[in-house]
Amino acid sequence: MKEYRDHYFLKAKRENYPARSVYKLKELDAKFRLLRPGQKILDLGAAPGSWSLGAAEKVGSKGLVLACDIQSTETTFPPQVTFMQEDVFDRSPAFEAKLEELGPFDLVISDMAPRTTGTRFTDQARSLDLAVEALSVACLHLKQGGCFVVKIFMGPDVQELLAPMRKAFASVKSFKPKSSRPESKETFFVGLGFRDKPNQTDPVDAPPGR
Repeated sequence: MKEYRDHYFLKAKRENYPARSVYKLKELDAKFRLLRPGQKILDLGAAPGSWSLGAAEKVGSKGLVLACDIQSTETTFPPQVTFMQEDVFDRSPAFEAKLEELGPFDLVISDMAPRTTGTRFTDQARSLDLAVEALSVACLHLKQGGCFVVKIFMGPDVQELLAPMRKAFASVKSFKPKSSRPESKETFFVGLGFRDKPNQTDPVDAPPGR
């Protein structure tokens, strides 16, 4: 597997993050002001742990981050982070209990991505499935007014994610971080202002490059 030793890879090594992806979260936060001290964050697809570490820095010792991934991680987290090895499509009773115990959350973040096959449409379809499931979890466990960030590989069926997001949030924005690799098809959608009872639709920003 090719190892990308670019600016962000080297920066992550210097700053003791397990992956360069933390800078995507930092860009998202700078753009949308998502993270604040004392918040409760749910991090889906957290391994190896860069987003959880970045979120923990911003929420501080009075906040908390509940992180999960189907893979394990050897990252050492600060006390305000709880990591659980979980399949988001087959959540265990223990994880569901932890969601109820710690929620509702101010922010749900998902950097989940499928194992890529090299077949564009297959990878896009699997990415869409993950994004839609992340939205389902967010709608169950967000506070009213909360926010949601989700990664997706852009494809022809993206409206299957955007249509329910428009109903669930006051506004939906799209964002392509500078720290995303140039060849990557990933885009992040940000839902702002979660509604307890969706009752209207709002336009979403056009995806980048379209």
